[in-house]
Amino acid sequence: MKLGELRENYTQKGLRKNEADSNPLQQFEKWMIEAQEAGIIEPNAMTLATSGSDGEVSSRTVLLKGLHEETFQFFTNYHSKKARNLSENPNASLTFLWKELERQVNIRGTVEKTSREISEEYFHSRPYGSQIGAWVSEWQSGEVVNREQLVEREEDFRRKYPETSEVPLPGFWGGYQLKPTCIEFWQGRPSRLHDRICFELNDNQWQISRLSP
Repeated sequence: MKLGELRENYTQKGLRKNEADSNPLQQFEKWMIEAQEAGIIEPNAMTLATSGSDGEVSSRTVLLKGLHEETFQFFTNYHSKKARNLSENPNASLTFLWKELERQVNIRGTVEKTSREISEEYFHSRPYGSQIGAWVSEWQSGEVVNREQLVEREEDFRRKYPETSEVPLPGFWGGYQLKPTCIEFWQGRPSRLHDRICFELNDNQWQISRLSP
């Protein structure tokens, strides 16, 4: 396996500083729409990187589920490792990779929980099976004996909350929102001279710059 020989030549669109929207949230929405139109599977998939008070970094792929009041929203278990990290250190980053478009977006900022109303609204928009699954996996990332243990818990909760009833939102489950302080748009270009357009928030104003590839 010769990984060093794996390479692509990026030849699609470019991104000039004067072509980018002055509001990075609107530029992000534009790229997200183009990713959807390109048929990319789960274009809202993003890598969430967090670290706790010990400085150890961990990352995982989660799904962006909303853009609300200039924040990026996702939902998860409040007992999870990511939740523990965020309770100790609210600084985090999100990375979107749309390789079919030779694009990447990196977002840095601070994270806080959404309102309970937002969590309720999203939770009840999920399929019944996903709502039950949230109850089954109360201690996310905790050790389980085997797969059968999960199946038994699922059956128990399906009996407790049948599909004809409303499944309540677990107290240990809900949303987070990342308020960005830096958003970088990366567009692959030939000869590795990639376009990197960076927005940084200073005094509530977005400052735009081009970064060296």
